[in-house]
Amino acid sequence: MPVQLWVSVVELGCFAGLIALGFFLVLRGADVFMFALGPLAMFGAMFGAFQVSRNGWPLPIAALIGVAIAVALSGLTELLIVRPIHRRTGGQENPSIVAIVAILFALEQLAGTLFGRTPLPGTPFWSAQFRWGEAVISGQSIVLVAVTVLAFAGVALWLRRSANGRMLRAVGDNEHAARTLGVPVDRIRLIAFCLAGLLAGVAGSLFAAKAGVSFTSGLQWTLVGFLAVIVGGLGNVWAPLVGAVLVATLQTWSVFEFGHAMRDYLTFAVAFLFFAFRPKGIFQTKVRI
Repeated sequence: MPVQLWVSVVELGCFAGLIALGFFLVLRGADVFMFALGPLAMFGAMFGAFQVSRNGWPLPIAALIGVAIAVALSGLTELLIVRPIHRRTGGQENPSIVAIVAILFALEQLAGTLFGRTPLPGTPFWSAQFRWGEAVISGQSIVLVAVTVLAFAGVALWLRRSANGRMLRAVGDNEHAARTLGVPVDRIRLIAFCLAGLLAGVAGSLFAAKAGVSFTSGLQWTLVGFLAVIVGGLGNVWAPLVGAVLVATLQTWSVFEFGHAMRDYLTFAVAFLFFAFRPKGIFQTKVRI
């Protein structure tokens, strides 16, 4: 592939990696797929883009409020929907997933109603451009990569060094045992959802600043983050980023070689292969007993 396409791979990989890291945290802390992360990223990004393009708000303020909205919506999802269902069903995963999918579509329709059904343009946080050989790298791309590396390093350090991080890993290994030992499971689950919302909000704001955003973006963003965590696995904090880069490489190459029509077919073919032959991803979880 041309060098410029590898720049696109890095951009898409970093964005998908942040969404996948949100999936990772909720799966480790609450054992449920948070399929609403893509719409949360979209909703926060649309809020920021709408306020900047239509109302003239300063970009940092609009983006911060958009991220805060994503965090609040993710936390409310756990408190008001997932937690009651989890208690009533004795921890069964499927009812919670159905409710989260319903939230996914509700957020898309709400965003379309509030912010319009036409794509909103993005405003870069850093508009500089740099040339590297035949490739042109935007300042926004550098910001996205830097934030992604810092986010993964920060989460890795938090999981290893902080009390809440260690408790989240314990809940992910065995929720019943963690509850028996006095771990505040409900609080840990809420923290996992809020951190996932934070990552989704940041990812949406940074990616939309370069590519723009539409109310229909949420589902596609969920799919790319979901596939990234399925491919990468849950055995390592950095695994979602590895999966995201692989998915981004496949999608970018398939578009370059065969056009947009083949992108989804090849992506889901790879996902099917992982589901069939390596369902726990490249980096598999080691459960402590």
